[in-house]
Formats: sequence, C-alpha cells, structure tokens
Amino acid sequence: MSNRYPFYVIILIVVALLFWIGKESLTQPGVGDLELDFEEMASFRNENNTGPVLRVYAVFAPDTLWDVMRKYGEFMPHTKYGNTKVFFFGQKNATPTKVGPDEPFFDISYQEHCIGVYEKSAMGQERFRRYPFQ
Repeated sequence: MSNRYPFYVIILIVVALLFWIGKESLTQPGVGDLELDFEEMASFRNENNTGPVLRVYAVFAPDTLWDVMRKYGEFMPHTKYGNTKVFFFGQKNATPTKVGPDEPFFDISYQEHCIGVYEKSAMGQERFRRYPFQ
C-alpha cells in the first residue's frame, strides 16, 4: 500500500493542475465583462497580410466612462506591426456605419459626435484621446 501512495499523490496533483489550467483558459476577461454595452457599428480590416494590417472600428458607447472605453480598445484585435483605431460615438444614430482605410476613416460629418479614439500603433504604443476632433 505504501508503494502506491506517491502514485496517487502525483495523479491528484496532475488532475488539480489540469482543472486549474482549464478554468483559467475558459474564464479570460473580455468585452462582455465591461460595465458598458458597446455596439460595434462598422469595422474595416485591410487585405494586407504581409505588411502592416490596419483595423478601424466605429463603436457606439452609451456613456463616457473613459477607463472602460480604453479597456474596450485594449480588447480589440491587434496585429504585430499593424495599427488599430477604435472611434467611440455617444449617439447611436450619429455613429458611422461605414469606415475605410484612408483618413479621416469615416465621413467628416460624424467627427463632431466622436467622443474618444483609442489607437494602438505598429510598435505597440497605446494612446487614448477624449474628443479628438474638437
């Protein structure tokens, strides 16, 4: 019986580790865990897979909780050596439904309604600006 004791301890440790790894893998934080209910109204990703990938998002944010908006931007996909831009708008009917690859990325009539922009550059530098067009 004493010969099997170390075997059972090792099995118990392995099962506990597998359970812990599985739990950590399935409970990662995400956009759904944020305090606000963001709604992505438009997105763009260029077709370039060998060079810099540009991602642009237009998102409706029902409130101006700046930290939560920044976290939302951090959760958005980013490609190494690519650029990600997330534009936040405070009114759903004043949020663009089409964004493109060229600046200003959406129709300029929407700029006055933009309440924030999150940018992650090709070198991984993050920046969040409030009211970027005012």
